[in-house]
Amino acid sequence: MDSKKILFIGIIALVAIVSIGSCAAGIFDFLGGEPDLDGQEVNLAAAASLKNAFDNDLIPMFEEKYPGVKVTPTYASSGDLQTQIENGLATDVFMSAANKQMDALVEEDIIDNDTNLQFLENKVVLIVPADSDANISSFEDLKDIDGNIAIGDPESVPAGQYAEQVLNNTGIWDDVESKLSLGTDVTAVLNQVAQGSAECGIVYATDAKSTDDVKVICEAPEEVLDTPVIYPIAELKNSTDSDAANAFMDFLQSQEAKDVFVEYGFTLHE
Repeated sequence: MDSKKILFIGIIALVAIVSIGSCAAGIFDFLGGEPDLDGQEVNLAAAASLKNAFDNDLIPMFEEKYPGVKVTPTYASSGDLQTQIENGLATDVFMSAANKQMDALVEEDIIDNDTNLQFLENKVVLIVPADSDANISSFEDLKDIDGNIAIGDPESVPAGQYAEQVLNNTGIWDDVESKLSLGTDVTAVLNQVAQGSAECGIVYATDAKSTDDVKVICEAPEEVLDTPVIYPIAELKNSTDSDAANAFMDFLQSQEAKDVFVEYGFTLHE
């Protein structure tokens, strides 16, 4: 075989190898090859009741898995977060403590509804300070107490909206309305009770579990809630770093992340 034929065959072989390599790369991308996330940021807007789980565990776990990505959280009541997002708060992922706020943003075409997931559940509980000897054993007993009852502001705080449902559906709202001390979010309600400035309060089970300064008297029965306590999560349509937001959403749905949520007292919505 002369040298020209050998050279020609060599060139053909090289082209074939390069082509196969390019196709393989495309196949790997198709099969789920991860994009380069280095330098990207996930702006998280999350209900205040999620702060401990995210700050203590989930965000550090995600940033360790993706060292080039930074997660910047904003915590507040879901109603306040809804307003902030409507007013331009930089947000890639929103996790609400109720569907009401998420649904409003869906209707305003702010949420990517294809990513909207009914994710977690919580419980509503009645708490008192850990050293309390108050004669309270049920929600109905609240009509007979003299002190303040701390709840979230029903205008903007989902925990307060659930508390209002409980008090209305047990028939004691009119008896206790003058005793209510309204908090700006569920963490503020928890702190009022933990510090003794309120005789009792209504919070989520996960909040009560986060401190030894309060104790749970009882859990609200399902029949006194108009809807279950659902935590939806979704990406926003105008997400700046959508690849990082996608990775964060995928991570939160992983088994290791779900185990963290359960450890903090949440249950997974099936």
